[in-house]
Amino acid sequence: MPTNFTVVPVGDVEDGSNSVGTAGASKPVSLGKIFGEEDNEDNLQGPHSGDDSQRETSPFISSDTEGGHCYDGKNMALFEEEMDSTPMVSSLLNKLANYTNLTQGVREHEEAENADGVRRVTVMVSQMGTFIGVYLPCMQNILGVILFLRLTWIVGTAGILGSFAIVSMCCICTLLTAISMSAIATNGVVPAGGSYYMISRSLGPEFGGAVGLCFYLGTTFAGSMYILGTIEILLTYIVPTATVFKESEDAAMLNMRVYGTCCLVLMALVVFVGVKYVNKLALVFLACVVLSIMATYAGVIKTLIEPPDFNVCLLGNRSLRNEHFETCSPADISPIFCNNATCDEYFQLNNLTEIQAIPGLLSGVIKDNLWGNYGPAGMLIEKANQPSVPAQETPKDTYKQYVFNDITTYFTLLVGIYFPSVTGIMAGSNRSGDLRDAQRSIPIGTIMAILTTSFIYISCVVLFGACIEGVVLRDKFGFSVKKNPVIGILAWPSPWVIVIGSFFSCCGAGLQSLTGAPRLLQAIARDGIIPFLQVFGHGKANGEPTWALLLTVGICEIGILIASLDDVAPILSMFFLMCYLFVNLACAVQTLLRTPNWRPRFKFYHWTLSFLGMSLCLSLMFISSWYYALVAMVIAGCIYKYIEYRGAVKEWGDGIRGLSLNAARYALIRLEEAPLHTKNWRPQLLVLCKLDSDLAVKHPRLLSFTTQLKAGKGLTIVSSVLEGTYMARGNDAKTGEQNLKAAMAAERTKGFSHVVVSSNLRDGFSLLIQSAGLGGMKHNAVLMAWPVGWKQARDSSARRNFIETVRETTAAHQALLVAKNIDHFPSNQERLKQGTIDVWWIVHDGGLLMLLPFLLIQHKVWRKCKMRIFTVAQMDDNSIQMKKDLQMFVYQLRLDAVVEVVEMHDSDISAFTYERTLMMEQRSQMLKQMQLSRTEREREAQLIHDRNTASHSTMNDKAAGSTPDRVHMTWTKDKLVNERNRHREGMPVKDMFNMKPEWENLNQSNVRRMHTAVKLNEVVVKKSCNSELVLLNMPGPPKNKKGDENYMEFLEVLMEGLDRVLLVRGGGREVITIYS
Repeated sequence: MPTNFTVVPVGDVEDGSNSVGTAGASKPVSLGKIFGEEDNEDNLQGPHSGDDSQRETSPFISSDTEGGHCYDGKNMALFEEEMDSTPMVSSLLNKLANYTNLTQGVREHEEAENADGVRRVTVMVSQMGTFIGVYLPCMQNILGVILFLRLTWIVGTAGILGSFAIVSMCCICTLLTAISMSAIATNGVVPAGGSYYMISRSLGPEFGGAVGLCFYLGTTFAGSMYILGTIEILLTYIVPTATVFKESEDAAMLNMRVYGTCCLVLMALVVFVGVKYVNKLALVFLACVVLSIMATYAGVIKTLIEPPDFNVCLLGNRSLRNEHFETCSPADISPIFCNNATCDEYFQLNNLTEIQAIPGLLSGVIKDNLWGNYGPAGMLIEKANQPSVPAQETPKDTYKQYVFNDITTYFTLLVGIYFPSVTGIMAGSNRSGDLRDAQRSIPIGTIMAILTTSFIYISCVVLFGACIEGVVLRDKFGFSVKKNPVIGILAWPSPWVIVIGSFFSCCGAGLQSLTGAPRLLQAIARDGIIPFLQVFGHGKANGEPTWALLLTVGICEIGILIASLDDVAPILSMFFLMCYLFVNLACAVQTLLRTPNWRPRFKFYHWTLSFLGMSLCLSLMFISSWYYALVAMVIAGCIYKYIEYRGAVKEWGDGIRGLSLNAARYALIRLEEAPLHTKNWRPQLLVLCKLDSDLAVKHPRLLSFTTQLKAGKGLTIVSSVLEGTYMARGNDAKTGEQNLKAAMAAERTKGFSHVVVSSNLRDGFSLLIQSAGLGGMKHNAVLMAWPVGWKQARDSSARRNFIETVRETTAAHQALLVAKNIDHFPSNQERLKQGTIDVWWIVHDGGLLMLLPFLLIQHKVWRKCKMRIFTVAQMDDNSIQMKKDLQMFVYQLRLDAVVEVVEMHDSDISAFTYERTLMMEQRSQMLKQMQLSRTEREREAQLIHDRNTASHSTMNDKAAGSTPDRVHMTWTKDKLVNERNRHREGMPVKDMFNMKPEWENLNQSNVRRMHTAVKLNEVVVKKSCNSELVLLNMPGPPKNKKGDENYMEFLEVLMEGLDRVLLVRGGGREVITIYS
């Protein structure tokens, strides 16, 4: 049964307490009213807030921060403590209903000051539909300068079939891109930036920034192309006499540069003064385009009734420029070819012929125009099947009277020149904020605009080829038809319809480019992903991108200085194609990943279509111009790497991150399918760091050594353990992890950081050793620092933790690296000029001792160090043969190392060894009393001290007559040196046995172990005291845990007198091989 809820309003009392009125005395109010109050201060944030991560990380559209709400209702009391973080559904729905997206068009924001001086932005509500908001802007951007100035020339040069192939490829490419774009645009709201926003949020900031800048450059060069088209129409067809430079080879290009620069400055001023004027004129510009196309179709229909009265004069089979004569007669033309009674040879040998420029739709000229007529620059335009008598040579002065190719023509060039005529499909998505229903309007409007324009282009190709004579089609500037545009002589009622229409169309398109490009750059700059572009995110008070406009004008001027429409068109083709390529890639990646957030309302897409569109874009890039394609890719690659290296860290839930996760999962699964081969083994380190009381890394050089050992290769997990419970120390764990990351960044350690909270350190270390890593990417070696203060510690936890770590790594078949004096190890900035890395190979436990120095020497810190390998020979060993065998083994391992065999003869156990063993056991006896109270501990220590002192005094009185004052619980370095000298210069060992009867009570196992440590330490110190690093086999702890306290003392004796030591314990498998 449904339950009726009545919400009682809360009355505020002066003292701040809330009282609940009775249900009968108060009116029910909506929960949305209680919880939907917005903090108006959030709305005051201007458009210059560079980081919009708060908006993007919010799962919903509205991310306004709510004020603190107090709710004492009874119906929802179960959830009252969570109201701040999880609002009621009615509150959420209220926000969604009141949401209005900001416009990203070129509308100026009207600002006013209220009484408090706070700016308020008044934004009109978006109400445009599909036809006005998407269809017409796309039509206006797609149809333009190429249609009016170059399409007839492309048809004449490539033929109807070649032109049909060019138009079809480009239109299919944009149609597939539009399908992908529609899927992305309908997968949520597309805020400012349009295509840049779609790509960056789908493929990540690196791809988004790179492609966004390429799209910006493409839009900027499109402005250059439209301005050049405007000037070409002006100087060629409207006012040919207005040229600044008259007669010179480069006069045309110089005139284009001068007039183009003036036009650019004028358009930039219009854009700067107010973009609203450009908006108001947009409909006028679009009307010019539509009227021009309608006039063209009307002219085609008129050719069925009466062909236009335009004729072409041919001399032989060559087309003549007819701006200097009225009629095609010898009387009018002879002055051009004859001078002082001497006439041109070709003029004398051939006849004049006058043919119709536009024979008409039913004339059958379509057969002659099916195939292409490519040729080099300067090739004369000749009519096929026309009788002609060739001349020996054509003088230069008469050569200019013919119509000829101004550039070398070939198929791929025409593709690059034509492609800009199909760009502009992003106009609808760029206006998504101005649409009433963007998710419905963008797909329908964009695809319908592409289908309409594709029909116009394909029909124009066929109709031009069927109506116009071939020599006229190949006449790029209309010189053979009295300097009229070729499409103009076809149009009805007059060529001036095309001239005026195309002129205003190019002007409007240029203004649109100069309006859109700065806003695109501003959107990129405000995202903050490219640091050096942040200045271009600022502008006028109303948000107009002033600085971005200045940069756009500067780049646009570069295109104008090129001064050739045919040279600029392939440049912007590259940038647009790259943008379309990544739109298709974004859709394909999102579709294949099947991320939960990928839910487009546009359903007519498939990843194969996106992949086909991506392949077609890439093919068209290299077909158009392979060197421009490479330059565009290099520019995009440099921007990508720059953003990756210096850009701000952004998490936009992009598809590349999802792709990385899928690739990582696949790789991890593959790693577990088969065991790792010895040739692929490298140390995957678990670094056990210690944090101090401030949660900072206590030994940062441990991370430096990790970097030098790993050089960014393989797996590195830097971890630490905090003692306590996670509920109490959860924030400390996060802080410690951040400090670990900061220390890793400072030491250039590439890897992962992890801090766990455990009831005690021992369990935390055990947990890390067992569970760190994932799948096949688990650590195989543990790196830690030697516990320096284990002797001074009041409790034995440090010693126990260390020994248990050794035992657990051995049980887990993991290698263990223990660094002594880690703070003395070199930093990453140091460079060791010389020195050696000494390896003391006592026992073979997998070859890790051999591999580690090799890995270290690869790093620039240790690069100049030499590697030395020492091994120990016993009495029964042949040291000479051992050295030969070891040299051969090292040679087969491809290691550059010096080999030395050290002979250790059996000798009697020295008095020094017995003394060290005695003091070790005395100290162990002390440590066993640590569980007593402090008073009892001190009393017990004093009793042991007195008893040992008395025993030593009695024996020394008999032997040497000297009495030591006290027993040293810690063996100092000075005492060690004195004892060694006294031992070497003293009496025989057997006499000393008689003098020290308490030695006979010592554990003989401990005596033998201490003897080995002392003797080995003497040899190591003698050979390696000056080496930069000493690597030693680390003996394992005793199986009987009763001897744990002595194990640490053995290791101390083994490393005594050495500065930098790395104890190495293998993981029980071979890690180095002689085989390839």
